[in-house]
Amino acid sequence: MKTTFTFLLFLLISLSFSQNNIAFIPKPQNTLVGKGSFYINAKTYIQADENSFEANYLKEAIQIQTGLHLKITSKNNSKNIQLVLLEPKIANFNKEQYEIVVSDSEIVISALTNQGLFYGIQTLLQMVPFEKKNEIAIPWINISDAPKYAWRGMHLDVCRHYFPISFIKKYIDYLAHYKMNTFHWHLTEDQGWRIEIKKYPKLTEVGAWRNGSMVGRYDDQKIDDVKYGGFYTQEEIKEVVAYASQRHITIVPEIEMPGHSLAALAAYPELSCTGGPFEVGKKWGVFDDVYCPKEETFTFLENVLSEVLALFPSEYIHIGGDECPKTRWKSCAHCQKIIKEKGLKDEHELQSYFIQRIEKFVNSKGRKIIGWDEILEGGLAPNAAVMSWRGTEGGIAAAKQKHYVVMTPGSHCYFDHYQGKPENEPLAIGGFTSLEKVYNFNPMPKELILEEQKYILGAQANVWTEYILTPEQVEYMIMPRMSALAEVLWGTANPENFIDFKTRLQAQEIWLKNNNINYRKTSFTE
Repeated sequence: MKTTFTFLLFLLISLSFSQNNIAFIPKPQNTLVGKGSFYINAKTYIQADENSFEANYLKEAIQIQTGLHLKITSKNNSKNIQLVLLEPKIANFNKEQYEIVVSDSEIVISALTNQGLFYGIQTLLQMVPFEKKNEIAIPWINISDAPKYAWRGMHLDVCRHYFPISFIKKYIDYLAHYKMNTFHWHLTEDQGWRIEIKKYPKLTEVGAWRNGSMVGRYDDQKIDDVKYGGFYTQEEIKEVVAYASQRHITIVPEIEMPGHSLAALAAYPELSCTGGPFEVGKKWGVFDDVYCPKEETFTFLENVLSEVLALFPSEYIHIGGDECPKTRWKSCAHCQKIIKEKGLKDEHELQSYFIQRIEKFVNSKGRKIIGWDEILEGGLAPNAAVMSWRGTEGGIAAAKQKHYVVMTPGSHCYFDHYQGKPENEPLAIGGFTSLEKVYNFNPMPKELILEEQKYILGAQANVWTEYILTPEQVEYMIMPRMSALAEVLWGTANPENFIDFKTRLQAQEIWLKNNNINYRKTSFTE
């Protein structure tokens, strides 16, 4: 076919020229650069289905960056930008793979799926300057590209601090720019319940609001008396899910259990071991009151999850499972009765029983659960996936047990940590995670043999918001660290050549400025 012939011809031409350092992030797997250019101007068409989201996305982006108004046509014309969906029988591509061929007569982006086309578009847009001109030169280039890891994600905690739907969409746009495909939306916590559940209105009437928040450093133990909160309606969530889906991003919702549940217990105290009363958490940290594993609780959680499953089509549902104190369970007659009746060893196995009950329900609906690495304690649920945050040990253990894993160790993937010396940075929870440290991250533990490595799905960065109060502060904490993680997960990061990454990062600063993103500027000069 035409694209294959063009590729072979261009390959022969390109071999006589050295690669130049076009500032792509993430860096593509294979890039060949030749002499010459294709010129985008007012006579250029985008050749694709006129109703294609990808074509319209490209049209709008080029207009924003250059001022050029391109038309979309399904007809074959010369001097076009072609978006080509390949036949599976012809192209040995995976669903995220794409190819770009630029010659003096056309730009052809080819892929097996719209997702692949979308990634090719993101790469092409990094060659389009932010410059109002009548004609834009795109260099002769051939790119053959596909990601290494299947899970390339970012997390956002909206419970400690709430962020409006408009910013959630911006956050998704940032993921799309860097070809990330998973948004982990942390929706319930001790300090706030953020998702409307129609069967349980008090979750948002009561659980979405707290009567104060910690201010300043945790050690100061200062709490204001300002009512704080907010939540997302189901209609808003549907809107965001659709927005993300168009950009080929899966949203994985998190409904915390059995710990980090104080906001829910404030609304429905009968789900606890003691009966309350409770108030939505005003402090940060961990609370002793957690869900009591009784039938009433399981009915509640199954009803909640039924509404969550109807909103989010993701394969995985995150059920938390971290930092669950056993204090109440140890002194609860009902909990001790279950331990005895089920022949459980201790409260850790009681938590495993709890998680396995939830997993059985989620599996019955055709979905899977994923949880923080504490769900390994007491025995891992049969089909559960694990997010390894307390270092890499949990991920290694899970992979050796043939469970899928997402690596997110606090050492490299916690973007709420400081980026520089604390005296030069906004107040943060602690830790130190520099841009270079993120770039040096290897999601694949060396302890795993080849057969076990296939269980490492990928990785994500987590953004916990105890000390992050505004969208602008979120942006400061993720940019440009997010670009480093994106290249790590695409599989083209080279820690030995961090200087090359920093050089390419300069072009990203133009994108950040033109999108009015509050990035950390000193990361570009350090």
